[in-house]
Amino acid sequence: MLGFPPSIFPDDREAVWELADHRMVYIVQRPERAGNALHTVMVDDLDSRVGRISHRGLEPVSLETYSNGVRKITYVDPDGNEIAFGAVPAG
Repeated sequence: MLGFPPSIFPDDREAVWELADHRMVYIVQRPERAGNALHTVMVDDLDSRVGRISHRGLEPVSLETYSNGVRKITYVDPDGNEIAFGAVPAG
């Protein structure tokens, strides 16, 4: 989904992606907790991010725009875990 492999694997159940300096996504495989994760990553260019993800064959399950102009795109895996990308309006 992020378009690049993890930066490090601390062990066989963990993966870490460095999104920017001192900004990382850390994932731990815990089958007993599957379906309970919810993450939102704010990005500068939401349309570009969604386009790159779609190019890899993944489509969002929801697209929301809040009254303050913030947009949020949510993806859900087969276990029900959610990862969303959001962006504040320019300006």
